[in-house]
Order: sequence, then structure tokens, then C-alpha cells
Amino acid sequence: MKKPCTQTSTSGLRGEYEGAAADYTVGQDWNAYTPEMHDRWRRLHARQVGLVARYACTSFRDGLARLDCAEGIPRFEDANAILGPATGWQLVAVPGFIPDDVFFDHLAHRRFPVTRWIRDEHELDYLVEPDVFHDFFGHVPMLLDPAVADFLELYGKAGTRAMEMDALAMLARIYWYTIEFGLVREGDALKVFGAGIISSASETVYSIDDTDVLRLPFDPVRVMRTGYMIDDFQKTYFVLESLPQLIDELVGLDFGPVYEKWRDAPALPAGESLPGENPITLSGAPA
Repeated sequence: MKKPCTQTSTSGLRGEYEGAAADYTVGQDWNAYTPEMHDRWRRLHARQVGLVARYACTSFRDGLARLDCAEGIPRFEDANAILGPATGWQLVAVPGFIPDDVFFDHLAHRRFPVTRWIRDEHELDYLVEPDVFHDFFGHVPMLLDPAVADFLELYGKAGTRAMEMDALAMLARIYWYTIEFGLVREGDALKVFGAGIISSASETVYSIDDTDVLRLPFDPVRVMRTGYMIDDFQKTYFVLESLPQLIDELVGLDFGPVYEKWRDAPALPAGESLPGENPITLSGAPA
């Protein structure tokens, strides 16, 4: 799983930070990947792509097909040749977690940071820090969807205000419950579009099929008030009616008063509904 960008120190983090540029970018150094690394990618891809057809939203499936990355760790420059003409986004290689202000600046300029290293063999089923498989397989297909592409730019631009108002944790929850762990309604079914879900075989199935999970209609203020699970499956997922709702709900929202009202309040526990809320059933309909 990938945590939202709230890491401000590289101490103890995995990845080669020495030699990174001021914006934490590095070369991908594609030729350094070993045959074993490419084989690991192929096995991860094959396992996940079998779930994508059933559980992932249409935009993810279409984006993954356009990227055509089944045969090994992709070259970022090849992906950029597809992303640039489509939505104006570009991938930049980074060593791993990067500081918040740098992360927001990249997004605000339509640059998506992708970790360049791949997980070890013993980490196939669980990974704490994001690797190239999580970042590329999980995130990059959605950068080809115009709504997500526009939302991420706006999210990056919103970072400065959140930091100035000491409300970064609230803004990070928006990213967590959408870009990382978001669900979207398609017809009568719920589908995955969040990278933290779709890059994990077990959480992909759990998020859609588990009967004990709390699934709520997307509401940005509720999202910003809700805590989340870092080292376990999520107990709450928020469901968009459509991907353009990301823009529709957030463009007109004045974040300042929301931050001022709730930033010092304890986060609402994950997995608990509030009085009057109407959870969504597995069929995609309100309970």
C-alpha cells in the first residue's frame, strides 16, 4: 500500500536518495533492472490483471491496456509518450517517499512521482512503502482519465494552503480515500479505482466483496474527518457516483472554513457510521 504524502524525512527510508535533484527526481536507470526484477513484475502484473477485469473501473482497464506493460518493468519515457498527448501528465522517477511540498509541486505541474525500485520477492503480497509496481500499475492508468488528471493537478495546488493552515492531515485523507482507496459506481456495481486497492490482490477482492466493510457515499467533508488504516485493510471506503464527481464536489468547496472547523477535532474512527448515514450495500445501492 502507498501512504499519502505526509513523510517529510528520508531518514530510514528505502531508496537511494543521494544524488537526487532538488525536486527529488532521479533517473529511472531502466537498464539496472535485472531479469529477476522483470520476472517479478510480470508475475505481479499477471496476478493483478486477472482481478482487474472483474473489479476495476472502466477507466483503469482502458488505461492499463493503453500502457501495455505486461512484459516487464516499463520505461517511464514510453509511458510519457502516451500520457503527454492524452492528458498532459509526465512521470518522474523518485527514490521513494518525498517531502510534502515537493510532492504537491509535482502534482500541481502535472508531474507524477513514481518510485523506481521494485519490491523484493518476500514482499509480493504486502509492502509498506510504495514501489514501482504500486506506483505505475496502480496509479498511471488513471492518469489517462481526464477527471482524475484534472483532480490531481487541483489537489497539488491545494497543498500549499493546507500546509499553511496546519491541515495537511485533512487534505491527505482526500487523497487516501480517493486516489489510493477509492471506489466508484458503474451501473449497479461498485468498482475499484484506487491504487492502494488495485495493486493488492487481497484488498481488491475484500473492498468489493466483504460484507463487513463500511461503504459510504462520497462526501468531501466526511472524508476529511475520517481516519484510515495504514497497516491493514481499510474499514471504510467512500464511493463516487462517477469519476467527474471528484471535480464537481471539490472545485466549489471552500477548504478554509472546513479546516478551521475540524482540523483540531479527533478523526472519526474508520469503520463506524454516523447517525443518519446510509451505507451502500454490495449491490451498489444504499442500504
